[in-house]
Amino acid sequence: MDSTLRDLIELIETPESTAEDFANARLPEAMQAATVHRDEEHMFDGLPFEERDPRRSIHIDEVPVPDPGPNEVLVAVMGSAVNFNNVWTSMFLPAPAFQYLGDFASFNPCNQKHRQDFMIPGSDACGVVVRTGSAVQRWKPGDRVNIFGAVNDWASPEVYHDGVKDPHGRAWGFETNYGAFAQFTTVQQNQLLPKPEHLSWEEAASVFLVATTAYRMLVSDNGARMRQGDNVLIWGACGGLGCFAVQMVLNGGGTPIGIVSNERKAELVRRLGCPNVIVQPREKGHGFLDESGRTLSRQILRLKVRIRKCTGGEDPDIVFEHTGRSTFAASVAVARPGGKIVTCGSTSGYDHVFDNRYLWQPVKSIIGSHGANYYEAMQTARLVGKGHLLPVLSEVYPLAGVADALNCMHDGESVGKLGVLNLAPREGLGIRNRELREAVGEARINVFRRSASEHAQHPQKRPSSSAPGTRLRQRVPQADAGSASRALQCRDVR
Repeated sequence: MDSTLRDLIELIETPESTAEDFANARLPEAMQAATVHRDEEHMFDGLPFEERDPRRSIHIDEVPVPDPGPNEVLVAVMGSAVNFNNVWTSMFLPAPAFQYLGDFASFNPCNQKHRQDFMIPGSDACGVVVRTGSAVQRWKPGDRVNIFGAVNDWASPEVYHDGVKDPHGRAWGFETNYGAFAQFTTVQQNQLLPKPEHLSWEEAASVFLVATTAYRMLVSDNGARMRQGDNVLIWGACGGLGCFAVQMVLNGGGTPIGIVSNERKAELVRRLGCPNVIVQPREKGHGFLDESGRTLSRQILRLKVRIRKCTGGEDPDIVFEHTGRSTFAASVAVARPGGKIVTCGSTSGYDHVFDNRYLWQPVKSIIGSHGANYYEAMQTARLVGKGHLLPVLSEVYPLAGVADALNCMHDGESVGKLGVLNLAPREGLGIRNRELREAVGEARINVFRRSASEHAQHPQKRPSSSAPGTRLRQRVPQADAGSASRALQCRDVR
């Protein structure tokens, strides 16, 4: 690490540093970042999803530090976290990210810097504002912030009703460039949230994309509007999104029923306070669709019986869906009459198949939910800042290990959230509110951190010798003269 970055990190870790100190701090001209490359966007063509390896497509490059626009800030990224949309990017699915970047750049001349031959993914980050654009008012250099992933066009009337309905909205670090997996990033000022000061950089970075998504799905007027006493079935309850759903159901006086794929994950979900956990293995013979895509009614009936054992004979009022094709038929069938299936994505495939009689005859509702708007994000930040929502960080990787983290998530081996150290030199930095941290409790904050024995049983995968993911290459950005049309969208932002 060069002296410029060392000086900046020392400034960040000094409580007495002022806004003027940060505004005058020297910044490097180049930065390290995890990237995918335009000239490799067809490298996985013809391969099924399960055979695409992020360790082949993710590179550690040196690229120029971007300049913030008038309505943007430059953030020194201390920590970040992995989400499933990063896996999609690494596999160039559902279309290469460069198609999204071309569309974003063509929409507004101010977005031209996003049109590069590299793309930096990542939609969860925490850090410090180091530069502000001329139109930025609320935030200043030195502010410690989390970054919220919704990029909006503030000229769209829809934004003022609900930012999620913005027809020009984008997911930061998935449909825009300069995402979280870099030492610096530029974002709109309306993407900033206050950092929860009882959490470390890596803990805070792991919270907000999934927490805001779960808030909209369950709590917001735009989602299922969960009530006290509701039974909520939560698929993937040990993943980042599911873990926050469990916490919100418990906080709201509901009964969570978590579904996980093995007993190890079940025990972790129980540590969150979820007493009702169903183990549903992924192996053949345990699914809800046959090979031709027809619903397996007996399998669904077995699941319904297991749910009723958890609830005293009641069916779910709400089904929390994000797994998609593999579970959606069951979700529609097991919800109670008049119940709600709220869905935010489709990690197992987005061509859902289900028996429509289970939907129309008992007058159930399917609610589409995507991310959150800025108000919902701020409400989530308030809950996190008070210690009412806990991080579920399980492992932390260096920036050079982003490909390993993505591979772990792709293989279904991850639990909770996977964090990344960007500029933070080690774990545990950035904590300023020790009193609140003590009140919340280290054991609760670290509920998902693996013990040494668990690490030994489930070692992190390392890149193969042929994987280029950890090499450092010098990349010179070049503008793409073409205008790529936006392809089939997969706005799955977990």
